Amino acid sequence: MSKLRLGVNIDHVATVRNARGESYPDPVRAAEMALAAGADGITAHLREDRRHISDADIDALAVITRRRGRPLNLEMAVTPEMETIALAHLPHAACLVPERREEVTTEGGLDVAKGHNTIAPVVGRLSQAGIRVSCFIDPDPAQVAAAASAGAAVVELHTGAYCEAVRARSSEAPQLLEALKGAARQAASLGLEVHAGHGIDYETVKPVAAIPEVVELNIGHFLIGEAIFIGLGPAIQRMRALMDEARAVRAA
Repeated sequence: MSKLRLGVNIDHVATVRNARGESYPDPVRAAEMALAAGADGITAHLREDRRHISDADIDALAVITRRRGRPLNLEMAVTPEMETIALAHLPHAACLVPERREEVTTEGGLDVAKGHNTIAPVVGRLSQAGIRVSCFIDPDPAQVAAAASAGAAVVELHTGAYCEAVRARSSEAPQLLEALKGAARQAASLGLEVHAGHGIDYETVKPVAAIPEVVELNIGHFLIGEAIFIGLGPAIQRMRALMDEARAVRAA
């Protein structure tokens, strides 16, 4: 089984910065520290309301990830503005996500089935420019099939419901994990690369990391929160170790 990649989302370093309107803490510095600590890539979500990551952050992140030879994964809504920004920066990857201004965080997966006629042309233009396009979707068979039909190269499975169920000690957690496993198998059978993310912490990472079809996890909020107590480097290193342990057990 191949090594599982870790993408670190640095959005909430910018959230802390913006709370005071200062220039610090700098999410670009966080990205550099994350890469030094073992992250395989950097994820950043440029929201329409710019509530955390800014255009200047994307400018700088594009430069440092390119210089270090590591991928930048730009999370973006399916809008003309975000498409223009992605085509200007040409990140390694673009993950298409749903976005509502009133939400605290991304509340669910992109409805690719319903929005196919809007999403597919965007996927096509980004892909033609050399950007690897992912759709952030719920682990639902119809959404997996729609993402493949839209031309995406990757799906990122929304792990939020599973992670929340685990933390709530809900009896639904095993069923939600099985849904993730089923969606991962389906996606791989359709030729899609499979990523997963949202809400993952130290407690929930191993079951997700053990899903053999998943090749990348994108984790942000928990790592930035944990960094307050133990530092960003140690937080990432511990997450990396748990991912590797899960992979090793699966391979044994």
